[in-house]
Amino acid sequence: HEVPQSETTPFHPRSPYGVAKVYGHWITVNYRESYDLHASSGILFNHESPRRGLEFVTRKITHGVAQIALGQATELRLGNLDAKRDWGFAGDYVEAMWRMLQQEAPDDFVICTGETHSVREFCELAFGRAGLDYEDHVVVDERFFRPAEVDLLVGDAAKAETQLGWRPRTRFNQLVEMMVDHDLETLQRQGAG
Repeated sequence: HEVPQSETTPFHPRSPYGVAKVYGHWITVNYRESYDLHASSGILFNHESPRRGLEFVTRKITHGVAQIALGQATELRLGNLDAKRDWGFAGDYVEAMWRMLQQEAPDDFVICTGETHSVREFCELAFGRAGLDYEDHVVVDERFFRPAEVDLLVGDAAKAETQLGWRPRTRFNQLVEMMVDHDLETLQRQGAG
């Protein structure tokens, strides 16, 4: 598949969730073209925050780090550590969506960081933030490997930068640190309460 992915890259969803997102994109385009609605489609790459659900690998990692750092767990079981993603901060992406809605004419935009990082890198930073070495705690478990894994996802947000004046403000390491800090604070509060 094409790397990086832009607004002109053909869709190839690899999960039921992805299929639903493609439907959402095309129904937006259809209503815009058929009914002259001011409807834009944001093609958002992975966007994370401390509010991310625990079923997502990023939050699973940061929550696991906090549990291990606080003595509530000793290991974290994960799938493919070599999977690479373009992870950004949800708050930055909300700003991009707001800017899309301020445009005179509706359009479609890829919203991403343009950087790729592996699950392993995420683990290194997250455990490091808590003064731990991920290799001492992460156990690779085949049960968490995806049946149709996408090895590399990275986007090209050049159009968003040019037309919206948007660029992500939050760096990858800042995102990881923000999430770890939040989970540490939350679990410490719960332990004290």
